[in-house]
Amino acid sequence: MHPFVEGTQMDTVDTRLWTEVTDPEKLREIVGEVKPRAAQKERPKLHARDLEWLAASPYCVIATSDAEGNCDASPKGDPAGIVHVLDDSTVAIPERKGNHRVDGYHNVLSNPHVGLLSLVPGRRETLRINGRARVVSDAPFFDDMVVKGHRPILALVVEIETIFFHCGKASMRSGIWKPETWTPEALPSHAQMVKETQRVEETLEQLTEYYGTQYEKQLY
Repeated sequence: MHPFVEGTQMDTVDTRLWTEVTDPEKLREIVGEVKPRAAQKERPKLHARDLEWLAASPYCVIATSDAEGNCDASPKGDPAGIVHVLDDSTVAIPERKGNHRVDGYHNVLSNPHVGLLSLVPGRRETLRINGRARVVSDAPFFDDMVVKGHRPILALVVEIETIFFHCGKASMRSGIWKPETWTPEALPSHAQMVKETQRVEETLEQLTEYYGTQYEKQLY
């Protein structure tokens, strides 16, 4: 059993043994100076290569925080091209049917600053976009984001402030795109985890049925 499973005894973390970094100069001393190529790679507008990347990307993660700094990171997925380009400094990400929490959208209403991480399966690099966002309930470009006959219910429109490619070392270290490293069987089913971590009335059998083929029918 994992030591952090609910109901097991856990030792209290002793922060007295930590060496915390609180000074920017100390942080820079530990990490080292920014390499010139990394320091100069930010740009304010989309390059032709960015357009190619976004057209091939089916998955992104949007980071937001509210006015008090409480953070959220939300994954978004669609067929390739999920990040829709409006012009050379503006993109839009469609919102589909989901769990209705809309944590990130609530954050944007009080703090428009967002970060976007775009992935292309099999590629080590990622594309990072930082900017200011707004929540839009309808616009002519919604017609360009129809999937399987469904328009998005909302869109997050991001005015780009900085955009750059992030190197592939994190993907290389993790082996995330190497199937031989994948171990989905190391974890219980999603239905089992929901039953154990949430207060739900459904039985495990009902949850297993819900998260099966029925779940796929609810994507759009």
